[in-house]
Amino acid sequence: MKIGLDIMGGDYAPKAIVLGAIAAHEALSAGERLVLIGDTELIKPILAEEGFNPDHFEYVHTDQAIGMGEHPTKAIVQKPNSSISVGFQLLKEGKIDSFASAGNSGAMLVGAVFSVKTIPGIIRPCLCTLVPKLKGGAGLLLDVGANADCKPDTLLQFGVLGNLYAENVLQINKPRVALMNIGEEEEKGNMVAMATYPLMRDTKFFNFVGNVEGRDLFNDKADVIVCDGFTGNIVLKMAESFYILTLKKGFKDEFFDRFNYEKYGGSPILGVNAPVIIGHGISSPEAVKNMVLQSKDMIETRLIEKIKQAFT
Repeated sequence: MKIGLDIMGGDYAPKAIVLGAIAAHEALSAGERLVLIGDTELIKPILAEEGFNPDHFEYVHTDQAIGMGEHPTKAIVQKPNSSISVGFQLLKEGKIDSFASAGNSGAMLVGAVFSVKTIPGIIRPCLCTLVPKLKGGAGLLLDVGANADCKPDTLLQFGVLGNLYAENVLQINKPRVALMNIGEEEEKGNMVAMATYPLMRDTKFFNFVGNVEGRDLFNDKADVIVCDGFTGNIVLKMAESFYILTLKKGFKDEFFDRFNYEKYGGSPILGVNAPVIIGHGISSPEAVKNMVLQSKDMIETRLIEKIKQAFT
């Protein structure tokens, strides 16, 4: 198993990424190797400082990097030797089994669709995130930013993708899938939600449990909650703020501690032909480590193959 990691992406790159790679290495087995993609001249001093044997990693040198504020499509085209572009080329050629970056999220989305491409049958890939549950464990929310506008059949597919991720990676038996709405009743919501409800109600691809409201995100009503990327991104950013607010208010709470983005790693892009994970721009070494372990889980569970089977 070869897990590709972009060391140039993120606000604290390359140091935070390399330190996260070192931490991840300790949790990997002998046959699982990290491939660090980026300027190798920046990696060596960090490894030496940490007293870490550089032979534990593989390296692919690049002399370009895509900045966080660059236009995604232009950057991918104009910087073919950037760490993100090279990472996707390696993924496309099968030289790495997954690719993760805390860099420009737009470039990661564009790169994934341009290189490994969308799985046949899938209308739009989406981003998902883990949501802590009050009684323990985690659920899934998707889409959280890839598609601001969605049609009913696209939301139905998000339900299928979320169900497969929850079942295989989160090991949830018969996940309960719900549609985010402004009320539980079938006739509630905007035109898209009202048109999506019967599609989900009548599907045989997952266990649909109806509409849920924003207040149900953290309770036990559903394991997978589907929404458009506009709604999902707003909910995600608000949820991430809870942890920061608890710190500012000076109190510790086990539940709110689980809102710390570091614990979950990143957001997988579901619907493309290989495991791809986008990390938070402010990813710490702990977040990078968990992003690597998340990549490992997606490879080990053969999630992509199972998604392909579901859409053939």
